[in-house]
Amino acid sequence: MKPKNIVYHALVADMKKSKAAIWEDIAERLARNIEVNVGKLARVTKKNDVVAVPGKVLGGGEISHALVIGAEKFSGSARAKIEAVGGQAVSLKELAQKHADGKGVRIIAG
Repeated sequence: MKPKNIVYHALVADMKKSKAAIWEDIAERLARNIEVNVGKLARVTKKNDVVAVPGKVLGGGEISHALVIGAEKFSGSARAKIEAVGGQAVSLKELAQKHADGKGVRIIAG
C-alpha cells in the first residue's frame, strides 16, 4: 500500500472492517491511484445509478444524467459537472455509510 495521509489509512481500515465484500474490494483498489473521467461514467451508467470509484473522478467528457458517485477525490470540474445534472459527488466513507450492505453499488475503476 502506498503511503498516504492518515485520513486515507483510516478510510481503508474502516472499509476492510465492513461486512460487505464490496467495501473490502474498494479498500484494496484504493492503493492503485485510479482515475476515471465523468465521460466514462456517463457511458457505462444509467440515470440514478450508485457508483463507487476507488480513486479520483476527473472532469474529462460530458455527463447528462444524475448519478450518486462516491470517490476518494473529485476534481473541481468533475464535481461541477456531476452536480449540474442533479447528481451527487460524495466521499467513499459517506457512500459506504449510506449503502453499508453494498447492494446496488457498482465499482467503476478505470
